[in-house]
Amino acid sequence: MLIARTVARETIRYEDVPEPVLEAGHALVRVHNVTLCGTDLHIWEDDYPAGLPVIQGHEFSGTVVAIGHNDAGIRAGDRVAVSPMIYCGQCRPCRLGRFNVCENIGCIGCYSDGALVELLSVPVAKLCPVPDGLELDLAAMAEPASIAMQAVNRGRPVSGETALVLGSGPIGLLATLYLTDLGVRVACADTEPGRLELATAFGAVDTLLVSPGAEFPGADQALRLDALTESSGPDLVIEATGVPSSLENAVRLVASAGRVVQVGISARTASVPMNAIPFKEIDLLGSRNSLNLIPAGLELLARHRDQARALMTHRFRFEDLHQAFELMRSRTEPVGKIVVDMPGATA
Repeated sequence: MLIARTVARETIRYEDVPEPVLEAGHALVRVHNVTLCGTDLHIWEDDYPAGLPVIQGHEFSGTVVAIGHNDAGIRAGDRVAVSPMIYCGQCRPCRLGRFNVCENIGCIGCYSDGALVELLSVPVAKLCPVPDGLELDLAAMAEPASIAMQAVNRGRPVSGETALVLGSGPIGLLATLYLTDLGVRVACADTEPGRLELATAFGAVDTLLVSPGAEFPGADQALRLDALTESSGPDLVIEATGVPSSLENAVRLVASAGRVVQVGISARTASVPMNAIPFKEIDLLGSRNSLNLIPAGLELLARHRDQARALMTHRFRFEDLHQAFELMRSRTEPVGKIVVDMPGATA
């Protein structure tokens, strides 16, 4: 079978290797679609802790080719998405039920070989059946959907509240979609008008265009936020950009007794006035991965297929991975989710 191995910075090598054989407790999955995210770009650029070489691909879907007896009743031919997160079950976070921040965490396609292959051996426990009517290319996005849902759940949303989502990339948009499903009014902010148009389609009741270097919110935007929140500020802010100034805005704008969830990842440093957190008694929360929410992510995508489809801005063949990563890096045009059509998708 053909695989694509990232062997050095910006270098992918296609190799012909033997197909995996069925092991006890595993299934063989023919990969149909892989979607790419910012983590994939970091790995390709050799800017990721796990290092190279590695076969990338952690957001993916496919069909089961072979499987032994399993309690879930999954059979050959079933369509599945795959939960890529690996955790030890023994460390303190795992014992607390917080395995999404396992001290020994791994991830298929990031820390170990992943889905840019024709056939992949996967632990049966990682298989998530795809709902009827949900296409496999959309199902590949269940992993980012699960990350967005984890961030929202961390914020303890209540129907009737108002949330501000900072950043309308895929995670911010999927968080907006989920919050709207939960009965929360959502305003979205981003620097790109096209993303804000999508945010409206994903349920945002207002959108705020951020001009880099300008005061945020502007006078008119502040009035609109006041109208949405009875001048108290949003009950919940989801920070989904990883930009330091965005976290600073989140802490400044959130209501007293409100919650801020930081899901955007960056190694940069934000400057937050320390008195803002106790004076307003803010809950400042981090969010990483998810607590096995990929089945819930599949259901969210199945309920909102049109919005999920709108997230997919580009498609590439398996043979054209280098061009896909070049597009992600160059940002010469707006990029949402890039979908890779694997050989199994057209077999």
